Formats: sequence, structure tokens, C-alpha cells
Amino acid sequence: MLRSRGVSALLAAVVLSCADLVSTGAFAQAAGSSGGNAGWFVPKTAQPAAGGGAPRSAPRAAPAPVPLPAAPADSDEAQSQTPPVLPLPPVPASPDIPRGVAPPSPVIGVISVPDVMRLSTAAQEAERVLGARRDELSRDAQKEQAGWRDEQQKLQAQAKNMASDQIQLRERHLQERVIAAQRDFRNRNRIIQEAAQVSLGQIERELVQIIRQVAASRGMNLVLHREQVALSQDGLDITQQVANQLNTVLPTVFIPAANVDPEVLAKSGTMPTTADADRQQAAPAAAAPPAAAPHR
Repeated sequence: MLRSRGVSALLAAVVLSCADLVSTGAFAQAAGSSGGNAGWFVPKTAQPAAGGGAPRSAPRAAPAPVPLPAAPADSDEAQSQTPPVLPLPPVPASPDIPRGVAPPSPVIGVISVPDVMRLSTAAQEAERVLGARRDELSRDAQKEQAGWRDEQQKLQAQAKNMASDQIQLRERHLQERVIAAQRDFRNRNRIIQEAAQVSLGQIERELVQIIRQVAASRGMNLVLHREQVALSQDGLDITQQVANQLNTVLPTVFIPAANVDPEVLAKSGTMPTTADADRQQAAPAAAAPPAAAPHR
């Protein structure tokens, strides 16, 4: 018997793992469901044995338990089942609170953050760049899986003419290749996810400020998510205005390069930040020579 069955089992497990890894979107594993019974196992109905034998008789149902008579209300057993009433300490009196300032009258606005992200040019750029990296990772994983299958088939075809130690050596090399590739795919997936966090973090940080500014310009002191409001008028919706301002202030975002680990970049202290951008804008103004005084 070929001794590469362990490799076959490992390949099957890794192929399933990599198939989950390179799924579209954010590479999240989809939770499978089986009908309406997700979370527990329902065995199938027993089938009759092959060979035309007589079917087995159904097992008899267990007899229903006979209810015991209730104990008399004045018996010791009934009294022991009654929960005791435990004493509680007195509740302290709360002093009156002095009258404070009444809150302002609400001026309500609504916004759809998903629509703002769809209209954002920076978010569109991040999705395009990171989507291309996810597709490349998917292609590389599929190509590597095909190489594993080819190597396994060659090993099975040549095993009859190989010594036992040679088979073990080939098996070990294939196992090392599978484990190394799986580790590389997971690391590349992590880098893509962290690059997405860096990109979206810049948009979310700027979006909070812009929502406040637009709401203040419209005299609004309460902004609700449009998806949570049953009815609103068009004049209360600030989605388009916020999206236009976001595209003006933040048309693009910093996306770490494909060959750069965001964690390493952050630890190096060279991750671009808002403070860095402010210093870069202030540097040309400080370096400019002072204007010459006009001649009298």
C-alpha cells in the first residue's frame, strides 16, 4: 500500500483551507448551513439493509412517566420547596437634583454612510487596488494547489519503482512545500487586510469631521443613520453634501505598497500621518524667502 495517504489527507485539508482563504471579498470563511438545522446534527432515517431482508421493526416508544401526586400545601416538603423571603437593607433616599439647563431643541438630519463610501473616490481607489491584490492572491493559490496535485500524482505513479526511504523523502518534501505555501498565503492575506484597515481608517477619520462640519453649517445638532429612520424628507438628508466635501478634502488615501507589511511600516515610524502632512505643507511656507520691502 502506498505510504502517501498521509500526504493525501494533508493536501485535502490544505486545499479546503486555501479555498476559504482566497474567497472573494475580505477572505472571510462562510459559515455553512444545512437546511434549517444549522448548529446541530439530525441523523437520517435508518435504511433497510441491502439484500432484500425484512425491515427491522420500529422500536417501541418508552412509556410516559407517571406523574407523582403533589405534596399537601401544609406538609414539610411543600414548605421546603417554597423560596424563602429574604430581608433586604433599606433603600437610601435620593436627594433632589437641582434644576439644570434644558437641552436644545433637536434639529435632525439623516445620512447614509454606505452611500457616502460608494461615492467616495478614495474608497473606490482603495477597493480597486486591494481588489486586484486579492485576485492575484487567489490566482497564486489556485496555481499552487494544481502543483500539489501534480506532484502527488507523480508520486503515486512512481511509488512502485521507488524504495521506501525514497517515498518518505518525497512525502516529506511535499509536506514542507504545502506548509510553507499555506503560511505564505495566510501572511499575504493578513497584509491585504491590514492595508485595507489603513486605507479605510483614513476615510473614517476624515468622515467624522466632515459630518460635524456639514451638520453645523445646516444648524443640525442630531444626525441619524438613514437606514434606521422609517421616514424623512429630502431636505434632511446630508449624504450627497458630505460625499462632495469628502471628495474635495480627501480625493485619495495612502495605501501601503503590495510588498510592504503595514505592521513593519507602523513600527518603523514612517507611516504617513496627518501630522506629517501638516509639516509638509508648512515646510514650503517656512522655506520661502520673506518678501522684499518696497523702495521709497
